[in-house]
Amino acid sequence: MATMQNWNAYREALVARVGDFAALNPEAMRGLQTIDSGSVKMGKLEPKIHELIALAVAVTTRCDGCISIHAQKAIELGASRDEVAEALGTAIALNAGAALVYTSRVFDAIDSLPK
Repeated sequence: MATMQNWNAYREALVARVGDFAALNPEAMRGLQTIDSGSVKMGKLEPKIHELIALAVAVTTRCDGCISIHAQKAIELGASRDEVAEALGTAIALNAGAALVYTSRVFDAIDSLPK
């Protein structure tokens, strides 16, 4: 099966660019690393579950870089295709649900317009 893009080359280029940014702004990177490691340090969920959650969030936020990094980590941590599919099914359900919830905001904005 052909892939839509070369994810390995993309991930490699992304990591290099992030490294360039880290050299320019190490404080921002330290802050992100603190946030990233904070939830993992709780130790309540196994690392594979963290990566499956990260993949679901990556899909809902439409972040190709996040997809590339977390897909690789999830597989390295032993996630199966079925587990990934289940996590992504949850992302799809919630994203569609979020769209439904946000429709109320549209009608709220319309209803607030001057008559």
